[in-house]
Amino acid sequence: MKILLVDDDLELGTMLSEYLMGEGFDASLVLTGQAGINGALSGAFQAMILDIMLPDMSGIDVLRQVRQSSRIPVIMLTAKGDNIDRVIGLEMGADDYVPKPCYPRELVARLRAVLRRFDELPAQQEKQEVVRWGDLTLNPATRISEWKNKPFDLTASEFNLLDLLLRAPDRVVSKDELSEKGLGRPREAYDRSVDVHISNIRQKLSSLTGDALNIETVRSIGYRIR
Repeated sequence: MKILLVDDDLELGTMLSEYLMGEGFDASLVLTGQAGINGALSGAFQAMILDIMLPDMSGIDVLRQVRQSSRIPVIMLTAKGDNIDRVIGLEMGADDYVPKPCYPRELVARLRAVLRRFDELPAQQEKQEVVRWGDLTLNPATRISEWKNKPFDLTASEFNLLDLLLRAPDRVVSKDELSEKGLGRPREAYDRSVDVHISNIRQKLSSLTGDALNIETVRSIGYRIR
């Protein structure tokens, strides 16, 4: 599996690349944002690890351009404690983030979780039937989302979270459950990943459906579809 690593820190990037290769990935390191955009849009890679601080442009700008035409899974490398960049990255369509300095083992774990929820579907998910809510349809086997029979884009994380909500229409789905089942990892203290992904889904549903569908916030607990 080919992974594109975008980081201008040659020493760190080389170390992470070697660790990824030791874990069975085919990792390629590039040092600029433009090279990252070109690589991500080439179709040659299955995921991108993207540093937010690059010499020619921000990693956020790289992600924005990539997301205009690609759903490649993206993990952002962000400064430790910089919640603003993390939230912006998630809002722009990043699937996850890892704070720097990062532990290579944690990075690999996050990468595998993102890849699993993108296209390495577990057997039980493949057996799930297509879920429909009015004119909204999600197909877990093909990862296609449709409104009134017209496809619309969801990131891998957004698809999984919306699928969980649609399959539990009569109850509140907790943030812990959404993180564990939808993002593939336990929710951490002060982690806003689920909230930001839900906000992105709300915006997409609102532009498609108007008021026909809504994700309700149940304070301090989680979310439910309405």
